Amino acid sequence: MIADSFGRVHDYLRISLTDNCNFRCFYCMPDEDYDFTPASRLMQPAEILSIAKTFVEQGVKKIRLTGGEPLVRKDAAEIILGLGKLPIELVITTNGTRIAEMLPVLLEAGIKTVNISLDTLQAEKFLLITRRDVFHQVRSNVELLLQHKISVKINMVVMKGLNDSEIKDFIDWTRHNPIQIRFIEFMPFAGNKWTSNKMFSLDEILKTVEQHFIVLPVKSAPNDTAKAFMIPGHEGSFAIISTMTAPFCSTCNRMRLTADGKLKNCLFSVGETDLLSAFRAGQEILPLIKASIWSKEKALGGQLGQNFENLDPETLSNRSMITIGG
Repeated sequence: MIADSFGRVHDYLRISLTDNCNFRCFYCMPDEDYDFTPASRLMQPAEILSIAKTFVEQGVKKIRLTGGEPLVRKDAAEIILGLGKLPIELVITTNGTRIAEMLPVLLEAGIKTVNISLDTLQAEKFLLITRRDVFHQVRSNVELLLQHKISVKINMVVMKGLNDSEIKDFIDWTRHNPIQIRFIEFMPFAGNKWTSNKMFSLDEILKTVEQHFIVLPVKSAPNDTAKAFMIPGHEGSFAIISTMTAPFCSTCNRMRLTADGKLKNCLFSVGETDLLSAFRAGQEILPLIKASIWSKEKALGGQLGQNFENLDPETLSNRSMITIGG
């Protein structure tokens, strides 16, 4: 069991496979000329599997693969199939571009849930946000997952003045489709030009939805980061991840392993623990893991207060989102 000093048991590991991505979303990646981590500094397939096994032996029940875009790694299939043999729930967050070609691998690995990052349902706006003209490919791949009975969650980062006007459109999508829309409050990271006036809050999202629909709360599962809701008559549902205005730190069970093998005990943690270098040097990594989690701050990495309106993102010490892992 891996626990922190506040009694929170950590049994959920997020592993970033790469900081590389075939999109260029401004809120995730600092700029077009971003220097990706050299392959030699990334965890290799055997290293990922061995390190993951250490976590599983200590009670980890769920592993999520993230990036960057995890499916752009040339050896992604090898990694996914290896992790699929572990006694855990294996899930993945992806931008959806490579689902069609990787679908046999996802099915063989037993992946039953896929999160798709999709911030707009308008092709032109999709191009503006991602700088890539593949909107229809992503939408087609969502349908492909549904056809194969894979549960789909859509991650939509809501930004005021950019896509907040599409909240109803996303909810309409759930009327005849068994998907969950996850509206995410815009969060500050290095280089993502965050300002409080761009953030669309939990209350604002709910108010927008309630203007058009009857909204009923759904009891959350233990350790859920999202506040879940349903709309009578809709096949799907929606949820809100309110990191900025109503954080869920008191029940956090998550650990993050970056693509270069650094353990972050919180998305906003200042420090990191280098597991990969220790592993390559033949050192035991379990004491490092336990020490890292034991030192976890009570909330939001000890960096973010409740008054987000006055937050200066330049004062935060953290990586860009793409180097942490979504």
